[in-house]
Amino acid sequence: MSQDTQPAYRRILLKLSGEALLGEHHYGVDPAVLSQVAEEVCELSRRGVEVGIVIGGGNIFRGAGLAEGGVDRVTGDHMGMLATVINALALQDAIERAGRFCRVMSAIRINQVCEDYIRRRAVRHLEKGRVVVFAAGTGNPFFTTDSAASLRAIEINADLMIKATKVDGVYDADPFTQTDARRFDRLTYDDALERRLGVMDTTALVMCRDNELPIRVMNMFAKGDLQRLVMGESVGTLVEGSRQ
Repeated sequence: MSQDTQPAYRRILLKLSGEALLGEHHYGVDPAVLSQVAEEVCELSRRGVEVGIVIGGGNIFRGAGLAEGGVDRVTGDHMGMLATVINALALQDAIERAGRFCRVMSAIRINQVCEDYIRRRAVRHLEKGRVVVFAAGTGNPFFTTDSAASLRAIEINADLMIKATKVDGVYDADPFTQTDARRFDRLTYDDALERRLGVMDTTALVMCRDNELPIRVMNMFAKGDLQRLVMGESVGTLVEGSRQ
């Protein structure tokens, strides 16, 4: 791919699950996966794409899971928010080691390790070519990091939200257990909502629909796919408005 080719998107929001950082481990962060993600993100930044990232914390704690075990849900969600800060700091370090400036902005105050989230400051960081990692979800319990990703993408006026997963798009069944599962090239928001396809949670999807923010679901670990997607190729599954 020529370095002179212009990206199809000026600004994107990349949603990463915490589980994506596990790699071959059962808990925590796999340094090899962290390095791979950082290199992919840095390559986009070098091409002039403004990159925001929302990362989950499921590799460390999941608030909903803790609640099922008897922990107070609000307390569990706060623990989950702190887990996303840990992941965000790890990703910041990997991105800066790979050669790009990166800022972590938290929805909860934790000034000694990262900045508070302020929308105008986040946009300014992006305009200056810095990668911005948004941590601590929305700062509120009961909201998933999918919802946080939709919210931040809309707030920063992203052209596209990319949900990075371990599969190459959205299927009508689990492709790991059902060999006849069918992958969709394109869906409408309403299709995804009505068929409960698990693209994102309902709140996140409705926010994207109401603000006309397109979503791409793709495999983060298929080498080169993220670059091809941002350069305009059809990769993964596109979720957008009504069919023409």
